[in-house]
Amino acid sequence: MEMFHNDYLLAWSVYLVAALGCLLVWFRFTGWMWRALREPLRLIVAVLLFTPTIVDPAKEQFAPAIAITAMDILLDVGNNAWRAVADLALYGVIAFALYLLLVLVRWPIERKARQRRAARSEQAQEEDEDPRTLRERLAAGEPQDYVPHGRYVRTEPRL
Repeated sequence: MEMFHNDYLLAWSVYLVAALGCLLVWFRFTGWMWRALREPLRLIVAVLLFTPTIVDPAKEQFAPAIAITAMDILLDVGNNAWRAVADLALYGVIAFALYLLLVLVRWPIERKARQRRAARSEQAQEEDEDPRTLRERLAAGEPQDYVPHGRYVRTEPRL
């Protein structure tokens, strides 16, 4: 019983749509977690869902590695489980290596951005801590176009 080429592509299309749905649900489940735990868990699930393994080398037909592993272990129908596990491990190592590279590039950039934000917030606090009223500032000779730095700024027209 051989699948036609279009049936094979249709089966993969249905699987990919279902796997994307599962991945989106997993993203929702892990959304509340700490970032250092959330991202690796998402990567593991993505590798599990999207890793293909070859089923028949002569026909070059592939299937999801997690499905082949489950079928071979639970139903004892073939001997492709070790090949599927090896594919999962290989793609997992590659994905985690790329993820670590991304983290190493992202880390100093985020650290500098955090330092810039902290410096800006300290500067804004220093500007907001002036205890004088507007009348006292005007009497001291500060310009009249003073705009208070705060969340709400009320602007009135000049007459």
